[in-house]
Parts: sequence; C-alpha cells; structure tokens
Amino acid sequence: MRAMQVVESAGGLTLAAGDAKKPKPGEGQVLVQVHAAGVTTTELGWYPTTRQKSGEPRVEAIPGHEFSGVVAELGEGVKDFKVGQKIYGFNDWFQDGATAEFCVTEPSSIAAKPKSLTHVEAASVPISALTAWQGFFEQAKLKAGDRVLVQGGAGAVGAFAVQIAKLHGAHVIATASEKTLSLVKELGADEVIDYREARFEDTVRDVDIVFDTVGGETRERSWKVLKGDGKMVTIASDAASAADPKVKDAFFIVKSDQGQLVEIANLLDAGKLKTFVKAVVPLKDAARAYAGKVPGALGYGKTVVEIVTG
Repeated sequence: MRAMQVVESAGGLTLAAGDAKKPKPGEGQVLVQVHAAGVTTTELGWYPTTRQKSGEPRVEAIPGHEFSGVVAELGEGVKDFKVGQKIYGFNDWFQDGATAEFCVTEPSSIAAKPKSLTHVEAASVPISALTAWQGFFEQAKLKAGDRVLVQGGAGAVGAFAVQIAKLHGAHVIATASEKTLSLVKELGADEVIDYREARFEDTVRDVDIVFDTVGGETRERSWKVLKGDGKMVTIASDAASAADPKVKDAFFIVKSDQGQLVEIANLLDAGKLKTFVKAVVPLKDAARAYAGKVPGALGYGKTVVEIVTG
C-alpha cells in the first residue's frame, strides 16, 4: 500500500513516500481503508514514533492516529461493525497510523462516522474532540456554572474546548489572536482576550478550570487566576517532562473511547458542535503538512491528509 513513513533527514525527522506492507487485522481488530487522516504536527517527535513499547528503536513509523474511512476487513471475533461501514476514530500511538491507504485499529477505538460530515471533516475530530471532552469531564469534573479559561481557543483542541464547556453551562473565557477573536466568540466564548494585546491575568480572576493547550509561560501565568480549589488541565507537550509535580499532575494524554465518539458524533450531527479543517493536502504532500508549511492554510482548525478523494 502507499504510505508516508517517518525517516531521518539532515533537518531532523520528516516523512517520505514509500510502499508499506498492507496490514492484516488480528483477532479482535478492524482493518480500515483510510479516506482521510488528521495531522498533529508535533507527532514526529513523540516517543512512540521512534520507540516500540519495549523501548527498542522503531523505524519507518506511519504517523496520523486519527482518521475517517471504511471498514475493509474484520478480524476474528469482531461483531459490532460490518465491512463497508463508514467509521471514524483513532488507533494506538505505537501502531502504524493512518497516513496510508490502510491501518489497523480496535473496535473500541472507532464509531460510526458522523453522517453530516465528509471524511475529511470527520478526520479532524477524534483526537481534538476527545481531548477536550476528557479534559473537562474526566480530569477537571466540569459542571454547569463553572468559570473556565481556555488557553488557545482557536486551536484544534481549543475550539472544541470552548464549545463543549459552553454547551455544558460554563462561563467561558478564551485567549486567541486578533484574527480569530470573532470565531472564538461565535463558538460560545463569553469573553475573548487577544493574547498579543493584553495579559489575561490582569482581568481574569476566580477561574474554576484552566484548560491549557499552549504550555510554557502561558501555563505558568495561568496558575494565579485559579480559585484555591481550581483545576489546571494541560495537554501541552512540555508538561510531560516538567519537573514541577503540579504540572505533571495537570498533564494528561487522550485515550480512545467509543462511547464518547458516539456522543460527539451525535452532537456534530445535531449541529451543537462544529469542526474546522485548517487545510487539506493529498497523501504525497503529508510531509509539508507535518512541517506546518501548507500554503493558504486557515489560522484555526486542523490540517487533514486526504487519501481517497470524494
């Protein structure tokens, strides 16, 4: 099958087109014909991209762990899906991903594709929406009436965080750039702060939850706006190696959850959630997408690699 694989280059890790062996679903697994795959630009530097679970080196990994596509084959014992069914979801970080014509996943990691979305649109959803969902409901225990600060409200995760918090009765404050202030407001933010023009801590007080997608100095400045019993949630990659135990405690990594994917699909089909595609590239241009060098890309949403057009 056609695939984009991680290789070493003079400039560091990048992607190269190649022929990879078409995977075969094992017992309890599903083979997906990938129509589109979401891009997380930091993924090439993640531990699972270059290491196996055992710690041994991993070479020529295929990235892109969120996707939309069609069930191509069922492994022994899989009963909840059928060949030809349109699905979306993601697979394990240590498995080869979806920047290829086929990938393997588990039934618990996928759900029926939202009917109202194209495959390209659906591929932009799983990791971002599940991250926002789990950050609020599993990590921070969001409840109606909470004051929430979303750092990076126009990002792939931030846009879902704003919508989900507002949908569940929170008062939402979000930071964004000048070009995306109106978008974030339209998504439901009650207050939007241009982070280049104002310091959020000068006006924001008594926040129940900070949802940090930015990290670094922004996260450090965010602690002071929390209530005494407030909760910090961060997905910024620098938190994983932080020495500060409170930062490590705030950090989490999204996990697959079929039930949540079903609920998110229902909200998308009901028009209660929106997703945004930053740019679309063909498989052969995936390296450009991971390098963040796609001409004409929007300033918000997620870039998607399209493998099957139409």
